[in-house]
Amino acid sequence: MAVENGERSKVLIIGGTGYFGRRLVKASLALGHETHVLYRAQAASDINKVETLISFKSQGAHLVDASIDNHTSLVNALKRVQVVISAMGSEGLREGQMKVIEAIKEAGTVKRFLPSEFGMDPDRMEHAIYPGNVVFSDKRAVRRAIEAAGIPYTYVSANCCAGYFLASLAQMEHFMPPRDGSITLYGDGNKKVIWIDEDDIATYTLSAINDPRTLNTTLYLRPPANVLSLNEVVRVWERLIGKSLRKKNISEEEWLQAINGAPYELQVVMGHIYQIFFRGDLDFEITASEGVDSSELYPQLKYVTVEEYLQRFV
Repeated sequence: MAVENGERSKVLIIGGTGYFGRRLVKASLALGHETHVLYRAQAASDINKVETLISFKSQGAHLVDASIDNHTSLVNALKRVQVVISAMGSEGLREGQMKVIEAIKEAGTVKRFLPSEFGMDPDRMEHAIYPGNVVFSDKRAVRRAIEAAGIPYTYVSANCCAGYFLASLAQMEHFMPPRDGSITLYGDGNKKVIWIDEDDIATYTLSAINDPRTLNTTLYLRPPANVLSLNEVVRVWERLIGKSLRKKNISEEEWLQAINGAPYELQVVMGHIYQIFFRGDLDFEITASEGVDSSELYPQLKYVTVEEYLQRFV
């Protein structure tokens, strides 16, 4: 699939061997961009990363040996490209991306920076509860640094990644939907949620990098058929498997009590579930001052629907 307007860019992807990064590389290559993948020499000791990198190279990607922790090598890598997309994980979300920002300022060649976000809009999550709020705070700090540096940007708010939320019907610590027994519904289960396949997130992201309508704003990914409540998603699954699941509703008070007694890492996940399914933080109207809607900008892009995604588990 070539870039529709014929405009191609030299794109550097940071974190390209990770869960989401490898999808960005795939989408960039598919859309015809000259794709560069940053990697560290230490990757040679990880056979999975080596195989991923060699696969990228065989598909036409350029492998760039550089490190976030080596400013000179990073600046040199950035001078090769016009667009930088970060898919850095939580360990480098703030400190690592601050280093990228400094290198972008020095390189002077980057026309668009897309920081590692791809979830809920952090600027709408200042009310989030601890410790789920930590990641939003880090992302806001990165945003403010980008803006203060005058770096052209696009922020991508992708909401609920299907692999983490839809595959399990939002059940904690599961990655496949239940076929028997019961399912937990958060509150009344009626809060609207936006579910999106990770490959589609990558395609929307790479489609936006040269679009003037996404410059210096937030791109909200909202596939219209995938704006569904948890109750609606469960009904889709029940129809596919031809049976009903027992429903167990958990109240907001019960959930908050459970968060307090959980280990820190689990508290983070439970906090995000609280924001999405109890508070309904994904259910809002987009204003022109806040950002743009993917369904209005790219109605031609075919995306995986909730039903199509769940069909693979039947």
